[in-house]
Order: sequence, then structure tokens, then C-alpha cells
Amino acid sequence: MSVTVNGTVAAGWESVRAEFEAFAAAEPHSPEAQLAVRHHGRIVVDLWAGEDTEGDTLTGVFSITKAAAHLVVALLVQDGVLDPERPVSSYWPEFTGYGKERLTVRQLVAHGSGLINTPDGLSYEEVADDAVIAERLAAAKPYWEPGTAYGYHAFVIGALTGEVVRRVTGRSVQELYEERVRAPYGLDLYMGLPVEQEGRWKPVLEMLPTDGQLAELAAGEPMTELMKVAFNAHREPPMDMVAYANHPKTRALGPASAGGIGTARGVAALFAAAVGGVGGRAPLLKPDMVAEVARPHTPDVDVVTATPDHFGLGFERQPAVGPQAFGHQGASGGQGFADPVTGIAYGYTRRRFGFPGGMAPENDRLTAAVLKVARAL
Repeated sequence: MSVTVNGTVAAGWESVRAEFEAFAAAEPHSPEAQLAVRHHGRIVVDLWAGEDTEGDTLTGVFSITKAAAHLVVALLVQDGVLDPERPVSSYWPEFTGYGKERLTVRQLVAHGSGLINTPDGLSYEEVADDAVIAERLAAAKPYWEPGTAYGYHAFVIGALTGEVVRRVTGRSVQELYEERVRAPYGLDLYMGLPVEQEGRWKPVLEMLPTDGQLAELAAGEPMTELMKVAFNAHREPPMDMVAYANHPKTRALGPASAGGIGTARGVAALFAAAVGGVGGRAPLLKPDMVAEVARPHTPDVDVVTATPDHFGLGFERQPAVGPQAFGHQGASGGQGFADPVTGIAYGYTRRRFGFPGGMAPENDRLTAAVLKVARAL
């Protein structure tokens, strides 16, 4: 179908627009996508494509939210307020039993607790409320011995690390993000959407796979039992990811695992603020902390997603971008990352859930186009 691409690129970045236009033209359904790129803090790409999406349209960004939450964790470690080598239980005494008392904050943040969900799963209201999740999991039995393996805690990691933040500071991770990151840097990325911004919000849209993609889905490997648990698909009925993102309680509370609402501009600005600064403000993270969040924390294979060497300090590593790059993908197809070497901060969002879920494949082409220009410069 024909999809109109709107927005601007700076001189020298025209090849990125051409790649975005080529992707949009090839999509069988309107992607309702946004792409924003900053280079050493300066916005150089600001594009959007779709029938009902503008550059300032807010929508659910799913697990890109984890990057916002773990930026707060990194700031507390940098400040010396939070010690990643201390046991979680030293901050959160109720976090005990089944070996949990030996788990360190560093291991927790790298998805090592084994507390990927409850046996019965979580309702939409429960999975939207970090306080409820933390209370339910504090004394729960993990799905593996804590600290002996790691696996993606898709809908609960923000509640677990957020409870440590709350015990240390007396504030929620959402409050600290708003005060230390979002408001001062003017980011269009929220953990809890203010009522006055509701008019800009538009829902995440269902995936519309082609016949070929449906056949690919049918022939693919079924979800493992651990993956079903981690993605809250073991409950009856299984949780619908689109319904989760669009649920009013998700929007209002901004659960730190996957409940953020934002634009591609906001995602790119988040990562620019982390490593290079935005609008004349200093970067949030010092160089040694930038290196720490990107450093591999999880050798071997993620037991939930089967992804090798997946995490740094709460962030997903970005080996295809570079050894110092870090970021996070979102379930509907979005992606955000910072690369301190090239000075790139990248943000991509999709309202139309992309096939097959997780980081949409066009990100590979878009990222390659962006890095080619940045490296030439």
C-alpha cells in the first residue's frame, strides 16, 4: 500500500529518509511508525509514516520503558545511594526464601531472580500495578534458583527493581524518573500519562499478518513453558499484549516494565540525555557508568528467550551497533539505543504491532543507514 512519509532530516541524512520511505512503501499495512535520531544531541532525523500518526502522537512503547526505569537505577548507583553488590534482601527484607536472600541487586537488575511471574498469572489490573506485583513476588518461589541463570522478566522486572528503589529512596521509580529525567530534559516519554496529554495518545493497533506471515507463524516453534509464564500467556485467557498497552490503568500508572507512553522523539531524547545531554543540559551518566550499563552482565543464554549474552546493567546490549551501545526494544516493534562511539541516540516506535513481535526487522535496515552516515561524519 502507499504510505505517506512526513517529517524532516538534516543535510547529509537523506539516505536515512530513503530507507524509511522504502520500508514504509513495502509494508502491507500502514505501520503507523515514527523514527527519530539524534547525533551528539542534535536532532537529525524526525520522520513518521501512517494514516493516523503524527510526529507528536503518543502511544505505548512496551519494554522500551525498561530503559527509562533502569536509567533511574543507574543514576542511584552512580550517586552511591544503591550498591549493586548488596543483597536485595538488605534493602527489601520481605524478599526472602528459596535462595532469594543471596541474590544481589546486580543479579536482580540483569533478570537473574527467577521470579518471572506468579503460577496463576496476573490480571490486567495487577500487571499494571508495580506495587501489587512486588508484593505478590516478594515471598514467591522462583522458576530457577536465584543467581544461577537469567531469563527475561518481561512484565515484572520493573516492579522488582522499582521496589528496591522505593525501599532505598522512599520514592517510586516513576516519581524519580519524572523528577530527575523526564521533566528536566523535556522528554516526550512518560511513565504514567498525565491527563492533559491524553488528547495526543492513540492506541496500539493489532498485528495484521499477511497469508505468508500466518503460515510462518503456524510453522514456527511454539512458546516454551517459561516464555508463556514470562509473557503472562499461561493464564486463562492468555494476556493480550495490545489490550495491556491500551488499558487505562496501564496508561495511568506507567508500570516500569512495559507501560510507558511516548513518541520516537522521546525515546531518542532519553538515550541522548543519558550519554550526551539534551538542550544544553549535561549528560545524566558519567563515562564510567555508561561503560558499566553496557558491560555484559549475563554470559550464556537467556533461559526464557534463548538470546545469548543479553543484558548489561538492566539494559539490553546492542552488539550489532557496537560494544559500548545499550538500549531496549519494545514488543510492538519499537527500539531505542545510545551509541557513545558514534554519538547516536535512536528512537523508533510502531503503533501497528509488527510481525512477529519484538524489535521489528526494519530496525536493522534503519540502524545500518543511520550508522553509515554517523561513521562517515
